[in-house]
Order: sequence, then C-alpha cells, then structure tokens
Amino acid sequence: MMGVEHLNNLAVTPGAVVTAIADPVETSLGWARDALGSKADGVTAFADSAALAASGLVDAVIVASPNNTHRDVLAPLFDAGLHILCEKPLATTIPDARWIVDRAAQSPGIFWTAMEYRYMPPAAAFIDQVHGGRIGALKMLSIREHRFPFLVKVGDWNRFAENTGGTMVEKCCHFFDLMRFITRSEAVRVYCSGGMDVNHLDEAYDGKRPDIIDNSYTTVDFANGVRAMLDLSMFADGAENQEEITAVGSDARLDVLIPEGRIVHSPRVGFMNPKQATSEVIGVDETALKAGSHHGSTFYEHQRFNAAVRGAGPVEVSAQDGLMAVAIGTAAEISAREHRVVAMTELGF
Repeated sequence: MMGVEHLNNLAVTPGAVVTAIADPVETSLGWARDALGSKADGVTAFADSAALAASGLVDAVIVASPNNTHRDVLAPLFDAGLHILCEKPLATTIPDARWIVDRAAQSPGIFWTAMEYRYMPPAAAFIDQVHGGRIGALKMLSIREHRFPFLVKVGDWNRFAENTGGTMVEKCCHFFDLMRFITRSEAVRVYCSGGMDVNHLDEAYDGKRPDIIDNSYTTVDFANGVRAMLDLSMFADGAENQEEITAVGSDARLDVLIPEGRIVHSPRVGFMNPKQATSEVIGVDETALKAGSHHGSTFYEHQRFNAAVRGAGPVEVSAQDGLMAVAIGTAAEISAREHRVVAMTELGF
C-alpha cells in the first residue's frame, strides 16, 4: 500500500522519474506496475534491493518494505551511497535503529525518515502556530487517533509484534515523532496502558495468534516539563475525525481536526466570561489528496525530499529522529506489557 502511495506521489512530483522497483513478491510488483500505468514498460523490476542498488539505474530510493526488513534492505543501498527515504518505523528494535543512524552518518547520500504526519497541511499549520507563540508557552499536548484496524498486508506480517516492533512502534512512532517535534524536547519517562481487546481476536496464522495492541493511553514526560498524551483506538473507524491534536499553553488552547482540517484557537478568558474561540480551515491541494491516503502529506514530504536530494533544502526528518520515535515506542511497549513507568535512561537515552 505505501509503495503504491509513494509511486502515485512520485508521478506528480516535478523532476522525479521512476526508473526501477524491487520486491521479492511478484504480486507486489504487479501492484506497482498497475500504479505506474503506461510508464511501467520503462521501469526495471528487481527481486531485491541489492540488485537494484547494483544496477546504477537510480539516484534515490524509497524504502517501503515490512518494518523488520529495513536493516537488510538498507545495507546495499548504503553501500551504493544512494539517497534514501525510509518509511517509518525506522526499525523494529533500538539496536537496528542505532545501526541505521550510524550507517546514515557515514553515507554520502542523504537519509530521510518518512514521517508523513508532519506534512499534513492542517497539522503543519498547527505546529507553526504553536511554535510561533499563539498559545503562549506550551505546557500540555494531547493527540487522539481513533481509526480503523490494521489493514491486511502481504504475508500478514503486521499481525505480530516481532515483525512490526509492536503497535506502539509501528503505528505510534508517527505520534511520538510529532510530540518531539512540537515540544522541541526529549522524552524522559513513558507510561502506557494498552491491550488487544477487540481486533484480531479470532484470527490465527499458522497456528499463531496476533499479539498487537489495538487501544492504549500513553503519557510522556519531556525534559522541558511539557506533558504529552496519546489516545489510540483502532476500532473507532466511525469517528468523523481520525486525528485530533490539542496543545494547551499559558495563554490559549489550540486544536486541529483531521481530515476536517479545522484549527480552533481558544484564548483564556477567565471564569464565566464569554468564550472567544475562532477557527479556520486549512485546505489541501486536490492533487495531493488524490495521490494517497495520508491527507496529502506524502505529496508534500516528497517535495521536501526531492529538494534535499538536489541540495536545495535540508533533511527535515533524520535517522536520529527515526531512532528516537522507535525508542519512545519501545518504552511504551515495555510499559504496556509490564504495567509500569519506563524511564528512557533504561533504554540508553
């Protein structure tokens, strides 16, 4: 799904030309060819990333393979010095994520961790307003994602924590990345209460039962004193807005609702005084909306990645950012399993 979404966005990104695709599963290559349409005949297909890297056909590679394959997929790409955009989560374990950070630092190519949620236009505008001081000093941040269950993936790999890193890594690394980005601080301690209570209970794959969290509350304390919370439900697909983010500062509260696109600013008014909330709707380019299922964010991410590859802009989401999101997610997974607060120092941070 994400490979196809990236292909659709590359098709509308000026200056980007798809020259090769690689996947060990023929069905996936078929979906890629369908996405390429009439341009598929000019694209070479390979069975793995090593063959693609050795071909000399590409300058930059988008990695959208299963989470637990990232290290092996990336190794030959690093060896070839290619520019890389790697889907989240960076890896399923902290050691693998650290290895990627080290290799990215040594590579002549740029490395960008794909964190699409930063680039949803309403979320980006919300973040700019928080950082611009519209709410005063940020003190509290809450993120709610109420959505549909995990989709069916090739080989059902996303049903098991050993393949994904667990829901708090696989799904929630986006939100832990947003927390770091918005608070401009690092996590100190994490507490997560979560479980698998509704989804996948009657599923089995080769006799194994899925073991992924489908709902949770996670609180994160940051070094600068800001408190953040994540409210996740993966059996709330009837919700009108999938994401709701709220920042509360010393002077006001700011909300963003996605996909509605509305930002609501609510200044403090004092007890019993008339409310003075105002709102605006942040639009998204129709081309960007049609190219993917992440509220246009993948399109905008590709424009920034494309610029960075050409030396016309910075890398905005580094391998280190990817590592830190995995680290917070790992702390949340441990916390949910062991029913305790996890200090980031336990994990070496």
